[in-house]
Amino acid sequence: IPRAGRRRHAFQIQRLRITMNRIAAALALGLAAITSGCATYTGEPVASAAIEQRDPVTILIAIDGFHPSYLDRGLTPTLSRLAADGVTAPMRPSFPSKTFPNHWTLVTGLVPDHHGIIANKMEDKSRPGETFTMATVDPYWWSEAKPIWVEAEEAGIRSAAMFWPGSAVPWGGTAVRYGPVTDGEMASDWQAFSMQVSNTQRVNAVLDWLRRPADIRPEFVTLYFDTVDSASHDGGPESEEVNRALADVDQHIANLVSGLQTLGQPANLVIVSDHGMAPTGSDKMIVLDEIVDASLYRAVEAGAYASFEATEGNVEAFEAAILREHDHMECWRKEDIPARFQYGTHRRIPPYFCLPDTGWTITNRASDSEWSGGNHGYDPYAPEMASLFIAHGPAFHSGTVIDSFQNTAITPLLRHLIGLPQAQRADGSLAEVAGALADLPRTASEVRRSSLTV
Repeated sequence: IPRAGRRRHAFQIQRLRITMNRIAAALALGLAAITSGCATYTGEPVASAAIEQRDPVTILIAIDGFHPSYLDRGLTPTLSRLAADGVTAPMRPSFPSKTFPNHWTLVTGLVPDHHGIIANKMEDKSRPGETFTMATVDPYWWSEAKPIWVEAEEAGIRSAAMFWPGSAVPWGGTAVRYGPVTDGEMASDWQAFSMQVSNTQRVNAVLDWLRRPADIRPEFVTLYFDTVDSASHDGGPESEEVNRALADVDQHIANLVSGLQTLGQPANLVIVSDHGMAPTGSDKMIVLDEIVDASLYRAVEAGAYASFEATEGNVEAFEAAILREHDHMECWRKEDIPARFQYGTHRRIPPYFCLPDTGWTITNRASDSEWSGGNHGYDPYAPEMASLFIAHGPAFHSGTVIDSFQNTAITPLLRHLIGLPQAQRADGSLAEVAGALADLPRTASEVRRSSLTV
């Protein structure tokens, strides 16, 4: 037989042997099932390949700006089912109720006054001429609290971040003028935030990570959606824009859940928001030009709150103007900010701070036109600022409502889920959310709450 013919002949014999072996294995398994009485033979071959048994992955999902009451609009069937079949609670943000301070709290367990991300925009006297913005990834600004994905990596727990404020920061490293930071720590897999990456692409990225072989598959994942917050700022919390964003995010979470089921991947889902949203408009404005001479101060931030420095030689005059009583606004020296806010000791907080009534806006000058929208950053105890908490998966009870808690308890919960020891430095505790966990004992009141429906 010619050489090519011998090769084809050998290949056909090899394929025939493989086929016969598979048929023999299937028949043997079918016969064993019949004789054992454990199954009924249907005439179909029985698969011989073992199905991979996966450990649960922990997925932290943030829906920016999602108020708990949004679940009541009938637009979020997936989130509502996860809440009803899992655990839910009204959660309180930390102060200020802004995006970056609260996202860093959710993954460090510390309030902004302690972890150093005290605002979406801030300054530091150690870095004169620099301003922190939401695009800043210089590790210096983030170095005062280690995020959970870094601690997980140090413990050999592989992590992946599909967007999260701070996830693109090489934590603990030193920024260089050119080239990458080589001495920082990050999640094994991460993507820097971009609004051009659609919600579909974000979910697909997470599922792609979880399709990997076990040795490079993440055990802890973060996922971030910004569209509800963006719609709320533009149209206000009651707008049709928000309703469309709610339905869209819910569908993408449904796609994630479906994808996990297809992969045979059990998951403990912790779904949160960073803050709620309050309606605002041009009819609720506090105009600084009508209160204090602009030459007496420099504003660092304005909007849902305002922070200031007095200009040189004008401390007394500025204090006389700003620290008096105002309609719809209260102002303090930073050291006099009420203790319940847990805010006012960090060096990055400017010397003076003003907080308006919820829904009011502090601005330098009056608006020339009418406008409406939504905003946050207000008193975290205001009902409008409440944030979302849903927990669902094998680690959690089903059909359970627990008491309200502050979002500093989320990191202790995540540490428990992924097997990290609890941190010595923490502003929240696992005890605050223990009633959610199936492997921890519950009090009598928690058992009663578990019978409530969502």
